[in-house]
Amino acid sequence: QLQLVEFGGGLVQPGGSLRLSCAASGFTWDYYAIGWFRQAPGKERERVSCINTSGSITDYVDSVKGRFTISRDNAKNTVYLQMNSLKPEDTAIYYCAAPGGGLCMRSQYEYAYWGQGTQVTVSS
Repeated sequence: QLQLVEFGGGLVQPGGSLRLSCAASGFTWDYYAIGWFRQAPGKERERVSCINTSGSITDYVDSVKGRFTISRDNAKNTVYLQMNSLKPEDTAIYYCAAPGGGLCMRSQYEYAYWGQGTQVTVSS
């Protein structure tokens, strides 16, 4: 039984930083790419970043490039999203998800496994 669990959300002031973690269990971790998504109230879910199985390929939505960094530690079955220079528009529920294989997929509908989400609020 595959499980993904996110940690690290919270309330932070604009310009601050948070690190989200996505811990996996129940499957062969290093066979899968992992994506981070977010959904703000009244908005569609968007893919923020993704990392392939080895960690050699990453991508980011334009709005977070240069501020967010995705990484993975396969020995710990964990993917991280380091978020710096946070802005109020980054406020959302953040989810990690795994597609059916090792490639990063663009559409959320290509992701079969999801965590429960963690709230990130950027506010003064």
